[in-house]
Amino acid sequence: MEKLAILGGTPAIENPPRKELFGWPIITEEDEAAALEVIRSNNFSGTDITAQFEKEFAAWQGREYALAFCNGTASLSAAMFAIGLSMGDEIVCTTKTYWASISQAANFGASAVFCNIDEHLSMDPHDLERCITPKTKAIMVVHYCGYPCDMDRIIEIARRHKLIVIEDCSHAQGGMYKGKKLGTFGDIAAMSLMSKKSFAAGELGVLVTDNRVYYERALAFGHYERNNSLHILECEELKPYSHIALGGIKGRANQLCSAMARVQLKYYDERCAEIRRAMNCFWDLLEGVPGIRPIRVDESTGSNMAGWYSPQGLYLPEELHGLSVNRFCEAVRAELGGVKCSAGANFCLHTNAFFQTFDLFGVGKPTRIAFSERDVREDDKLLRPSVERYCFSVPWFKHYDREWIERFAAAFRKVIENHEQLLEGDTDKAQGGLWYGTAND
Repeated sequence: MEKLAILGGTPAIENPPRKELFGWPIITEEDEAAALEVIRSNNFSGTDITAQFEKEFAAWQGREYALAFCNGTASLSAAMFAIGLSMGDEIVCTTKTYWASISQAANFGASAVFCNIDEHLSMDPHDLERCITPKTKAIMVVHYCGYPCDMDRIIEIARRHKLIVIEDCSHAQGGMYKGKKLGTFGDIAAMSLMSKKSFAAGELGVLVTDNRVYYERALAFGHYERNNSLHILECEELKPYSHIALGGIKGRANQLCSAMARVQLKYYDERCAEIRRAMNCFWDLLEGVPGIRPIRVDESTGSNMAGWYSPQGLYLPEELHGLSVNRFCEAVRAELGGVKCSAGANFCLHTNAFFQTFDLFGVGKPTRIAFSERDVREDDKLLRPSVERYCFSVPWFKHYDREWIERFAAAFRKVIENHEQLLEGDTDKAQGGLWYGTAND
């Protein structure tokens, strides 16, 4: 039996080459030159470079229109405005996601209704219809941690109930589902391109759609300088409000980010292919190891995980004598020379006070139910299975290096093969997780 590092043994990995394995985004002289051109011309707040990026991104995405925003949250908010989400509407989303997928529904007086997740941490189609009522306006589909949702089932349910589908592709830019690109299934899609994403362009968001009306409404929401007769061509109801951002925000992109995004887009697919090669290699090396399972797709079906943003594995404590996921991750971190391994990803949103008690409008009633005919918080009692899905993060390899990937896989194997050393005093059986933007992030 090999003594684990957390108990005083020698770590499996010391001083790993972080930049060579995990450095991201890849910044070249081409990126720097594009950024310097914006800086030297003081063209931060224009729209010409952004418009070029939008045209190129729409072609790459395979949609008619693309619209850049200052961040992903703004693009998702604009998508909600675009479809006409309003007071008393309900919008369905999975509970295990980042808050920006759904929290801004409150700004429109709409209620977030949470759906359970499946074993891939994705929207469970079997639970989706439970969430739908005559007040349901839309479904917010989140391709969480890069895993493509079951779009066949979700779209079929949405069409049968005449619901609008928004895709949040913030974790899965460029991902595929059965040969078709994510972000092209729904009526509209939006995503973040912030600095930690697989598609990283500083701080940027993008909305895509084939619907001209949705595009114009999204543009009017946060682009005051483009809310005018040159761009608003079909939405007659918007024309009296030209030159005003109807969402009351300035949502346009900083052209420094747009310039960087144009360069990143040129190389994104090939760089993601290397990430997928590295991540699949890592999980192949752990095939059959008890207690853990990969969250990944069968690429032979024409699906893929894009850039594997924030890769996760499933944890099965019953295969490791009940060892908690928190203790497991603590032991793995000690073996990895400081490389991150944590439990739980996002906490489930329905457990946050924002969705239970926050009163945005000061009406003496939680905003989530302030304009609803029912207390959707009662549905949260049916979300316990989402809390009990144990998961953990694994190293996010950006570059393929077989030797080092083998060493990382061996570190996980070491902990699992010697896990009985960790059972004594293991009392924290919680799923784990974090609220991003805290000291634990």
